[in-house]
Amino acid sequence: MTKGVIEMKKRVLKMVSNPMAMVITVSMMLVTAMGLTNSVQAQDRGIESPRVSPNAVVSQTIGTTDVVITYGRPAVRDRIIFGELVPFGEIWRTGANEATTISFSNDVLFEGEPVEAGIYSLFTIPRDEDEWTIVLNNIADQWGAYDYNVDQDVVRVNVEAEEALFMEQMMFYFEEIDENSGTAVLHWDTTKVPFQITVDR
Repeated sequence: MTKGVIEMKKRVLKMVSNPMAMVITVSMMLVTAMGLTNSVQAQDRGIESPRVSPNAVVSQTIGTTDVVITYGRPAVRDRIIFGELVPFGEIWRTGANEATTISFSNDVLFEGEPVEAGIYSLFTIPRDEDEWTIVLNNIADQWGAYDYNVDQDVVRVNVEAEEALFMEQMMFYFEEIDENSGTAVLHWDTTKVPFQITVDR
């Protein structure tokens, strides 16, 4: 019997003889496991090699609610974006590679519509230059919009797009933050699309 095995047996015997020590040890193991699970969830987007459209994450605390958006950042590269690369009237992954996701640590109002705490894929439908539909879908882990299933939609809201300064690489950011609400903004090319998130804690 190796020295390592003998030491392990001694530790197990000590825990059995001391129930409190066993509870603390098991609790620490559970916390560690949860941390590892959360770490894996945060790394679902591919990171095996550099990407032309790099991964990005933006987070904002509104009240006591954490809002996290994870996405890929495509670039304009002298292309016509909205109406050509991203057609009007069609569902879009809202970024590059895997579908964009948004998570809420507490229940929120998303443009006035109730959404439970959790993680969702975030799709958009640019209707025209002025009006967009934002879609939150239950299936967070999916590539692009190829397997998009409308039956899994949680909420759809219509918002107004705005003309903006040129942005080469697509990005999300937050503005107008207070203790009860904040505005998330999708900004790419010369278009930005704001949407409001409201919390009650």
